[in-house]
Amino acid sequence: MALKQQQQFKQQQRLSPQQILTIRMLELPALEIEERIKNELDENPALEEGKDFSDEQDPEYNAEENTADNQGSNEDLSLGDYMNEDDIPDYKLAEMSNKEERKESVLFDNEQSLSDYLLQQLQLNELSERDEKIGEYLIGNLDDDGYLRRNLHAISDDIAFQSGEDIGEKELTDLLKIIQDLDPPGIGARNLQECLILQLKKRKETNETRLAIEILTDCFEEFTRKHYDKIQKLLGIDEEQMKAVILEITSLNPKPGSNWDDSMVTVMNHITPDFVVETSNGGITLTLNNRGIPDLRINREYSDMLKDYTGNKANRTPEMRDAVLFVKQKLDAAQGFIDAVRQRQETLQRTMEAIILLQGEFFLTGDESKLSPMILKDVAERTGYDISTISRVGSSKYVQTNFGVYPLKFFFSESTQTESGETISTRKIKRIIKEEIDTENKKKPVTDEELTSILTTKGYMIARRTVAKYREQLDIPVARMRKEM
Repeated sequence: MALKQQQQFKQQQRLSPQQILTIRMLELPALEIEERIKNELDENPALEEGKDFSDEQDPEYNAEENTADNQGSNEDLSLGDYMNEDDIPDYKLAEMSNKEERKESVLFDNEQSLSDYLLQQLQLNELSERDEKIGEYLIGNLDDDGYLRRNLHAISDDIAFQSGEDIGEKELTDLLKIIQDLDPPGIGARNLQECLILQLKKRKETNETRLAIEILTDCFEEFTRKHYDKIQKLLGIDEEQMKAVILEITSLNPKPGSNWDDSMVTVMNHITPDFVVETSNGGITLTLNNRGIPDLRINREYSDMLKDYTGNKANRTPEMRDAVLFVKQKLDAAQGFIDAVRQRQETLQRTMEAIILLQGEFFLTGDESKLSPMILKDVAERTGYDISTISRVGSSKYVQTNFGVYPLKFFFSESTQTESGETISTRKIKRIIKEEIDTENKKKPVTDEELTSILTTKGYMIARRTVAKYREQLDIPVARMRKEM
């Protein structure tokens, strides 16, 4: 059977190593960029801290040495001027490029991770070395809410595969009970029902806690569906007892690990804003947080070594050639890293400037109702960057304002139109929904249909399914689940 060969031509756009580095640097928030620079300084001897040398700086070593890698690197990240005077609103937008840079942080209460806290307690149980390691493995499988979602059989298989230890499910269950006895109460639960019961068992035994445990054990589904009348009939209790039990259960924490977060930000105990936006006398000033980003330059000894080799034929021995190839590789990497850091800072600056211009009323007043509809495309058009570039800037970045610290994503929202044709932010619709639910009669909560009618009377033509979507985005349950006795 003859084989048929076909030849196809495809045009593909590939990112250069320099573009990839710039993109990765752009995604890093303030704390991580500091760590990234520190690591690069440790690993690359051709890179050092300090102001650029004057005109003596690398006359022989310049961007032309790196043309192949840098070509097209500014295609999406060009740095031309993008604002006309017509774009500037009535208030003054001032860059604080010459102002002393500051680094302000928002501290968390937790000084250690949840895992570390649990491991410290576990070590007080005088377990064997083997059991302690298994306990550590169980703790390592807890999710951010403090639950053990994985099946014990699967964990047993993992341990057998990794260490060859044959751990039965009963032994794992016994060790899990030890973990469940640790603080915070409810930790290590495998589902919500177990989590709430574990917390109740740690409380002082009263009629309410005893009855609450009984309801969660025998009538959990009815309780979650708020079929309180049915529970009262099943257990023979009156309305006052039911109210007392509801109060007891709703005081529990359904996510015992929620006050802890093992993310890098919390482990380092604080969030460092990437931007500081301040208002004074009707003006807005923007500061890019550069305090943790030192000035970077090429190591002169390395650049001199390259110059000496290229300018002196007597030095071009095979041994010297190998050394210079190493030096040039480090110099290329250092220059590329310096360019990527500089590009990151300029991109962040321009993107935040565009956001301030679009959301100036909010930065002046702190009033969320003043937020304008804004999507990635709006900022991309103002800056000249690609939408993907704006998305990367908005990821994991924070801005400190006179009214609090906000993630950059906070300022992005879609738009909708009123009956009169006015364009408003969907954030305003969500605020109305939340206000209506906050003030509702809890014995007869407003339904999505009723919310739709309320919005219609206010001039907002929103479909019921859209109202339901906004309510879910606000993390508000349906009316039936909000009903109280």
